Amino acid sequence: MIRTCLAAATVAAATLLTGCSSSGGTAAAPSTAPSIDPSLRVPAPLAADALAGNPCAGLSDGQASAIGLATPGEVIPGQTGSRCQWQSAAHDANKIFISPLAVQDNGLTGVYATRGASKYFEPTTVAGYPAVYADNADLRPNGSCALWVGVTDQLAVGVTSSILVGPNATNPCPIVEEVAVAMVQHLKGDA
Repeated sequence: MIRTCLAAATVAAATLLTGCSSSGGTAAAPSTAPSIDPSLRVPAPLAADALAGNPCAGLSDGQASAIGLATPGEVIPGQTGSRCQWQSAAHDANKIFISPLAVQDNGLTGVYATRGASKYFEPTTVAGYPAVYADNADLRPNGSCALWVGVTDQLAVGVTSSILVGPNATNPCPIVEEVAVAMVQHLKGDA
């Protein structure tokens, strides 16, 4: 199950890469700044530079502990950049991930570009920032939820879950949202 959930999140992020290439398979040389959908502009860009080198900088240890996550988080390299993995303090099998989507530079606009491949796509906001629940497989009844948050106009961050046991195993999105809200507060300097 964990491998399936991680594969779904990785595939969703990798799907975003297809928008970054020309039809010939080579990266298109940008002639202007990337086009950002005006409705997806963030109200005030967050200080997210640290996330590229250390996605675990998305939460403080105090926030992670308050949510029920064991600290510290662990940085895991991946195809679309590094992500941070936190294990549940109560159940080792349960994990939450923060994944900056550093492979594209048009924020949530890039996520919206893959809307047609998504099995669920539900726009929302997180602490006043544009966001969307979206993934190419709907594994929410099995503990996997994917929430993408626009933290700057150029950077979207995925907050995802792999919850196998406990009360969130069949309804993982509320805990994913709680982590996303904590991340926004932390990046704003409020936590």
